[in-house]
Amino acid sequence: MSMEDELILEQIQIGPMQNFTYLIGSKRTREVVVIDPAWDIDAIMNIINERGYTLNAALLTHYHPDHCGGSFGKNKVQGVAELLATNPVKIYAHKIEADGVKKVTGISDSDMVKVDSGDRLKVGDVEVEFLHTPGHTPGSQCFRVKQTLVSGDTLFINGCGRVDLPGSNSEDMFHSIQKLAALPDDTLLLPGHNYSDVPSASLAETKKINTYMRINDLASWKMLMGD
Repeated sequence: MSMEDELILEQIQIGPMQNFTYLIGSKRTREVVVIDPAWDIDAIMNIINERGYTLNAALLTHYHPDHCGGSFGKNKVQGVAELLATNPVKIYAHKIEADGVKKVTGISDSDMVKVDSGDRLKVGDVEVEFLHTPGHTPGSQCFRVKQTLVSGDTLFINGCGRVDLPGSNSEDMFHSIQKLAALPDDTLLLPGHNYSDVPSASLAETKKINTYMRINDLASWKMLMGD
């Protein structure tokens, strides 16, 4: 069985901000990780249980409450704290992002595994690689599984994450998108929100429609971003 055939990959649109939560795992062992669990933890766990999957871990692209739970404004979003209450698994966050995750969600250091770019996690027969892609937040990260890339709010099919928020950095985002643009063109891009006409696309397709991916010098990037 090839790694692509071996891959469990489910894209779940959830919540009022068109977020995507993902399940990635191994068909042979039925083990999965959940990426960016938020908004409706019962609904996510129902899918996992209905499929007969075993949840091994939760992976976070970044610490914003619509991706991991917590409060913003008058909104209280379910997330990793509610997940841990009934499904005690480790929460994987980039080491720079861990303090933000704690502050937003209320979970503790002992609940988390702090990872760095290039670290890998085995899920049954499938391996997830962590890629640090700062810009939207200092510790934003993407998850690469063979020819699949879960990009969170770093890269959308026709845009990129906001860089006008606390902790965001336009120049970091430029370098992160350059890093992702260097991945193979047949990589399947799975973004953090359903902001496009299509929920996924190859990097080759994305480069055709995404202005941010076609800029390869910092001066042009700064002009585009109004820096």
